[in-house]
Amino acid sequence: MNDTIAAIATPLAQGAISIIKVSGEDAIENVNKIFDRDLTKFKRNTINYGNIVDGEKIIDEVMVSIFKGPHSFTREDVVEINTHGGVLVTRTVLTLLL
Repeated sequence: MNDTIAAIATPLAQGAISIIKVSGEDAIENVNKIFDRDLTKFKRNTINYGNIVDGEKIIDEVMVSIFKGPHSFTREDVVEINTHGGVLVTRTVLTLLL
């Protein structure tokens, strides 16, 4: 039960905001690979502004929430990425995570 998982947590439809949740021991490390700021430098239970990137290309401006275990609902590290809504951006960010 030490797998790190990622999933879309909001309906995959047209909307203002989409949330992608990443949970598990590698959650912060996995999001760090596509976020333009170093999440390991932020305190737990914070919301941080930055960009999701694919190499040099900016995919979206986002807010990233960090919940470090055992001080999270699931007692493991959880990262929530709040992207602009819509199917394309949401699927692109999830694909980059996977």
